[in-house]
Amino acid sequence: MAAVASASFVKEELPPTLTSTSPPPASIFDGATRLYIAYICPFAQRTWITRNYKGLQDKIKLVAIDLVDRPAWYKEKVYPENKVPALVHNNEVKGESLDLIKYIDSHFEGPSLLPDDPAKQAFAEELLAYSDSFFKAIFSSILSKGEGISADAVAALDKLEESLSKFEDGPFFLGCDFSLVDIAYAPFVERFQIFLSDLKKYDITNGRPKLTSWIEDLNKIEAYTATKQDPQVLLAHTKKKFGLA
Repeated sequence: MAAVASASFVKEELPPTLTSTSPPPASIFDGATRLYIAYICPFAQRTWITRNYKGLQDKIKLVAIDLVDRPAWYKEKVYPENKVPALVHNNEVKGESLDLIKYIDSHFEGPSLLPDDPAKQAFAEELLAYSDSFFKAIFSSILSKGEGISADAVAALDKLEESLSKFEDGPFFLGCDFSLVDIAYAPFVERFQIFLSDLKKYDITNGRPKLTSWIEDLNKIEAYTATKQDPQVLLAHTKKKFGLA
């Protein structure tokens, strides 16, 4: 499959974040499709990027939730798990970010985010399945004391570098195809680059030219850059939440 450009990107005015004092939508199950996110949440960012890349800004309405001061009605009336992201589509609620990015890709119009090539499809499933292990390896190192990162974290970053070398027809995990795999990793690499640099004095791109190029090309995609948050806000939020110096 040749590389596919994203749908024409439409800049939008983002809705305000809803808190415990915010009333719920007039009718939650009114046939409208709503994606409940938190702007600061990497898991929700996956679904937000997918929505943007497929050009669904008019089809899927964003609803932003404050994770520190959540509206009670969100758990009671929308998503009992009380997490983000959650998608209300056809008057049903679905959750879990990896499931949702696949669902949005397969159930809505717009550029496909998985290639037709069976080898690339198989590798995509492998990397999507690995993404939680990647997250845990890096994040546990962020929470550890002292400078530097663990051998497991180094190995996880090296696995990304190796994975980016598998297909030589483009800069992304599946070569020329920007895909759900890139979307699954982007919010976490974005944060880990910031956090490891500040907290561990560790540069994730040092000695990893493929990862360096991937980050550069990722930042040329408006569907992604429109979802990025201020690095200092992300850093301050994480330091406060986990008591990091």
